[in-house]
Amino acid sequence: MTNPLDAEVLAEVTRGDVVESQHRGHLILLNADGTLRLSRGNPAALIYPRSSIKSIQTSAMVRAGLDLDPRLIALVSSSHSGSEMHQSAVLEILALGGLNESALLNTHDRPLGEEERRDWGSKAPTALAQNCSGKHAGMLLTCVINSWPTHNYLDADHPLQVLCRQELENLASEQISLTSVDGCGAPLFLISLLGLAEAVHQITISADPIHHSVLQSCRDFPEIVAGEGRLTTRKMIEVPGLFMKEGAEGVNVGSLPDGRTFAFKIEDGSSRPLGALVVSVLSEFGIASSPENTSIYGGKRVVGTIRAHL
Repeated sequence: MTNPLDAEVLAEVTRGDVVESQHRGHLILLNADGTLRLSRGNPAALIYPRSSIKSIQTSAMVRAGLDLDPRLIALVSSSHSGSEMHQSAVLEILALGGLNESALLNTHDRPLGEEERRDWGSKAPTALAQNCSGKHAGMLLTCVINSWPTHNYLDADHPLQVLCRQELENLASEQISLTSVDGCGAPLFLISLLGLAEAVHQITISADPIHHSVLQSCRDFPEIVAGEGRLTTRKMIEVPGLFMKEGAEGVNVGSLPDGRTFAFKIEDGSSRPLGALVVSVLSEFGIASSPENTSIYGGKRVVGTIRAHL
């Protein structure tokens, strides 16, 4: 896993003229040709990529016969906000396999989006509302298409999960050293940050029509990949051609159509500095985007900010 001693400061929280807190981590930027442009921390740090690899898992499903329109491919690749639009689309995928919500084996949760969670109120968590339900619906439909069992589709040795691991290994040119379990219950693969960046770079420049169609689906439906108001959706709408995907515990990846790629992991798992870092990374690539610095308040006055430190 990551070593805190290897991490470098990636973001600072200021209050007045003082740096009050720091977020350390590991960051890699690749040029369009895949060469290293910038590195902070330890590129070889082993991390759990969490949901940042969903487009790669989706590619494995499409390779195994999953055939959905681009909107639903984006949903399978998503960490959705749990809006009515998202949940209805999950049910749409399940229905194609003759299944319903009861087939989902992901954890139960309330919606991920702030507005969607407020609207949810005191209702009990469900598998459908949980942000990974699109991925799980895609996994289930892939199993139905291949006559694979659905009751154990989350087992690491299930044919579906073997294909997902192989897809990641092929793109990363790296063997998975350890398989654990993600928050949603699906297998989770330990990989180096450099391997993750290489996988995102390769899927972006790939001539494989499967890779192209999956990433383009995400670009075409950014509101499906995350949700209204969320960083991933906002930036993909704002920056033409940008693919971006966040993961839990401070992981974020992104790429531009020419192959320029970034991947980073915040050591303390915080999402607080993600916006400032993404803006700074895009600026490093010569792309201006709207500021994402979070204001730090003293009473009702803004007295500081979060700033990237590349």
